[in-house]
Order: sequence, then structure tokens, then C-alpha cells
Amino acid sequence: MKLRTLGRTGQRVSEIGFGAWAIGGTWGEVSLEDARAALHAALDAGVTFIDTADVYGDGRSEKIIAEVLKQRGGERPFVATKLGRRLSPNVAEGYNAKNLNDFIDRSRDNLQTDTLDLVQLHCPPTEVYYSPEVFAVMDEMVAAGKIRHYGVSVEKVEEGLKALEFPNVASIQLIYNIFRQRPAERLLHEAKSRDVAIIARVPLASGLLTGKMHADSVFAADDHRTFNRHGEAFDKGETFSGVPYEVALEAVEEIRRFVPGDITMALFALRWILMNDDVSVVIPGAKNREQAEANARASGVDALSAETMAALKQLYQEKIAPHVHQRW
Repeated sequence: MKLRTLGRTGQRVSEIGFGAWAIGGTWGEVSLEDARAALHAALDAGVTFIDTADVYGDGRSEKIIAEVLKQRGGERPFVATKLGRRLSPNVAEGYNAKNLNDFIDRSRDNLQTDTLDLVQLHCPPTEVYYSPEVFAVMDEMVAAGKIRHYGVSVEKVEEGLKALEFPNVASIQLIYNIFRQRPAERLLHEAKSRDVAIIARVPLASGLLTGKMHADSVFAADDHRTFNRHGEAFDKGETFSGVPYEVALEAVEEIRRFVPGDITMALFALRWILMNDDVSVVIPGAKNREQAEANARASGVDALSAETMAALKQLYQEKIAPHVHQRW
């Protein structure tokens, strides 16, 4: 497993991390046994970065992580969590000192630690990025020893660029994959120039870029790929990266011809992201041991050719960009 530096935190982490949304919820049923096995497998494979959130299973994901890490002992991996989505309604006014501290204290309890490694504002309303007082509260929590670093998880490129104006933002998490290439135009480079880490989420476009889905694929009722295709529950860009399902399936078939015969399309898609040195860590999810082990293997995949990268950019521009580029 290769390592990259997580921006100004100075922490060296595995370039493939573990996205812990799926072991929390809204990806269909994942048993506790499978959730624990997935995390153990990732850590056994050299993963040293875990990303979770307080709303993933209403704390289930955080608690599973704490349980597994306590059982394993030894050097603790870097654990990032998120806050803000517990607000109902999720409005900018809710991002006040009391609520933020309450959320932090709950995550500290769930993760069984006095100090959280990294806390990210979890896709807050755009107005929050224009509220210096919110970031001042985060600074106060660093000073109080509740958190070591803080960052943001954004929906839109513009939100990431705005977040860079706050000097103590240590990381930006965003959707970046073959179907969402806009961040590479400016944001990723701007972040790298300011020593701000980039955490790439939804790297497989909710599973589309595994190449295993088809027109009549069926997802569980409690899977966001069933109930959030049009943004009914949260931003639709989080589901299938916002690409219309049928359009994405056609694009996947075109991508398939570029995938070398000795690797899966999932590994190919993860390696595409790792081709950008501005990315600090990629956080694919896993619902079981096999998926976690497979994700970790992406770190050893050979670099993609310049011709392949150019072809995938052209495919994006012609087939995908009209649906997503200006939205996010």
C-alpha cells in the first residue's frame, strides 16, 4: 500500500482509505459481522485512513470503528468523521457553537477517543461557507483539544474554493471520479498549492464504475440507489454521481474497452483517480471482506497510459459533462 501526505496535517496515510458509509446504513442490509470483517480486511491490507460520519446509521458506523480498533489495539489509523447532517432542518443557523460542540462530543463518545483526528462539516448549506463564525467555532474546538484538524465535505466545486479562504481548513472532501471530472480543472490544484488535503469520495459512482450493474439491477428499499435517484432524501449528486442511470450504463460500456484484462473495472476506476497527484486519499466503501480487499489492491495497479486518460476525458466531455459539469 502506497502512502500520501494528508495536506497540512502532515500525516502519511494510505492512498486507498476506507469509506465507512456502507457499514453504517442506506446501502441495503449490512450485517455487523460483515461490517466488522470489511474493516478488519481493509486494515489488514494496509489501509490507515478511515472516513465516517455521525449520521451513518445514526452512529452505527462510528461505533463499529471504535469496536474494531479497540479489539485490534496497536497503532491507531487516522479516523475522519463529519458533523452537521443531524440537524433537522439542515439550515445554516443550526451550525452554532452549542450544536457543533454537541455533535463533536457525541462522536468522541462513539469513537471512544478524547480527541478526533479530523472533523469535516458534512455538506452544509452553501451559506455556511460565508459564515466566519462557524469556522471560528471549529478553531475553538481545536484549541480545546476536542479535535486535531477540521475540514469540509462539499457538494459543489464553488463551495470548496470558498472553503480554501479559511486559513485553518485542512481538508476538502468531494466527489471525484471518471464521471465527475470538473474538480481537476481548478479546485484540486488550488487545494494542493495551499497544502489542503483532498479526500475523493464516491469513487465508483455508487457502484456504476464496477461495471456490474445493468438496466434491470434491483436495489433494496433502504438503499439510497433506490430512494435518492432524483435527490429525494439528499443531494442527488451523491447517488450515481448525479448521472442519469441509463446514460451512465452506456458510458460504462464504452469505458470497458479501456480496462486491461488483468484488472477489474473497479480497480481501473480507482487507479484513474490516483493518477492525479493532487488527491491525498480515495475512500471507496465496502460492505464485506471481499470488497475491502479488492479496493486495497488499487494501490498496486499500474499507471494508466496518457492515451487512456485522454480518451476518458473526451468520453466525459461528450457523454457525461452535459448532465453534471455545471451542477456540481
